[in-house]
Amino acid sequence: MPITGIYGPDDFAGRPQGQTPTLPRTAPARTEAALPMPSLEWTDEVEHATAPLYERVKHVIPPIEWPLMAPTIKAINELKQARGAVILAHNYQAPEIFHCVADIGGDSLQLAVEATKVKAGIIVQCGVHFMAETSKLLNPDKTVLIPDSRAGCSLAASITGADVRLLRERFPGVPVVAYVNTSAEVKAEVDICCTSSNAVQVVESLNAPTVIFLPDRYLATYVASKTDVKIIAWKGACEVHERFKGEELRALREADPSVQIIAHPECPPDVLAEADFTGSTAHMINWVREKRPRRLVMITECSMADNVRAELPDVEMLRPCNLCPHMKRITLSNILESLLTLGEEVTIDPALAERARRSVERMINLKN
Repeated sequence: MPITGIYGPDDFAGRPQGQTPTLPRTAPARTEAALPMPSLEWTDEVEHATAPLYERVKHVIPPIEWPLMAPTIKAINELKQARGAVILAHNYQAPEIFHCVADIGGDSLQLAVEATKVKAGIIVQCGVHFMAETSKLLNPDKTVLIPDSRAGCSLAASITGADVRLLRERFPGVPVVAYVNTSAEVKAEVDICCTSSNAVQVVESLNAPTVIFLPDRYLATYVASKTDVKIIAWKGACEVHERFKGEELRALREADPSVQIIAHPECPPDVLAEADFTGSTAHMINWVREKRPRRLVMITECSMADNVRAELPDVEMLRPCNLCPHMKRITLSNILESLLTLGEEVTIDPALAERARRSVERMINLKN
């Protein structure tokens, strides 16, 4: 069903001028808890200790680069044991993070669910700020660290809690679904959250003829094509996925008709029309594992293609892909610094957190 309407900040005369979403609140590093910097030299001991890890990434990290990474990887893995910490990494993290230091990797839904199961007292979120906030919402009594609080998201930056309230005023009684790519402030104003994995299921679970879906206009378009529910959308977009063009993919297919193309639903409709498969990052990975195509284009963030190729080296990955500048703010160096200093700690106002937590838990508790 076509989208019923699409709204943005300019459509609300009552929206405060210059209003911008807030970044997650972070506390300064706890200098009293800081540990000394370990040696980061490449030694025989480091080479031996990290050899099994290099086996995981040898198809995507050249041998000449490994001695520059391995000492930091070894130090991180030792420090997280000493700190009683667990590292969560999104699929868009670089292979040296995703395959070599992360304890749990996955898409937004996987990380949201796994964050409720960890027993560690410290969670280091290798992703962007809304992911760290979500981990904090679900683990209020644990310390949640993000190695760089500037790791933002164009979707989360496109809408505020005040915008949601204005939408509710314009469409009274219409339930509101928020993609997890939103701030805690926005999550506190909505009825339920969703991810790209379960967006259609969440929308239909509300048993309403019309639903407000925010903030991704392209994911909203995709959801509208899969359901009879009328969708009112927001004008947000992912700066990585909206740069892809359908004509790029047509040119790739003309050059090699055997190539397989899979795409994320945050992409524009002309891109999805050219894809052989559309799905969340987890669904895309599972598709590749099952189909094992000879040549593949993954229309999403570049590092995910690297992470899949590290696991499935027989699949030839073709470009195009786009890098997320926010995800790439997370590095081995600042993960190490985060564990050494216990910074930057994500904090959320308890009253706001209680309301935001409900919308996330409703999503997680939704029966399959």
